[in-house]
Amino acid sequence: MEYLIGLILSLVVAGFAIIVGFDRDRSFYPTVLIIIASYYVLFAVMGASGRTLVIEIFAASGFLLFAVLGFKRNLWLTVAATVGHGCFDFVHHLFIANPGVPRWWPGFCLAFDVIFGGSLAVHLMRRSIRSRNPDRRTP
Repeated sequence: MEYLIGLILSLVVAGFAIIVGFDRDRSFYPTVLIIIASYYVLFAVMGASGRTLVIEIFAASGFLLFAVLGFKRNLWLTVAATVGHGCFDFVHHLFIANPGVPRWWPGFCLAFDVIFGGSLAVHLMRRSIRSRNPDRRTP
């Protein structure tokens, strides 16, 4: 069920961003990546040791770095980091013991991150096609 909810919520967030126009701002997807990565820090504050908190801050900082580089240089780095975070969610428990993480979180976040990162990839591909074919009208 957590996978389905993650899938639906990511489609709603991405769809809302497209309808409202948030996705036109270069900072939107990197900002969402920073927020996504910060949740494990929150979970560590809620239920883990100071040591786990430091480890989670270190891990989140890596995704923060990719968000900044994606914003400044190439949004494909944000795609890779967002999808990569979804994969990280799936194996997180193998590397970091964080008792604050809800049991359902990894599946939810995996689904959300992969779909959300994929929506940015589609956006970037469509933009690339439009820039190569300026006469072609895309819906």
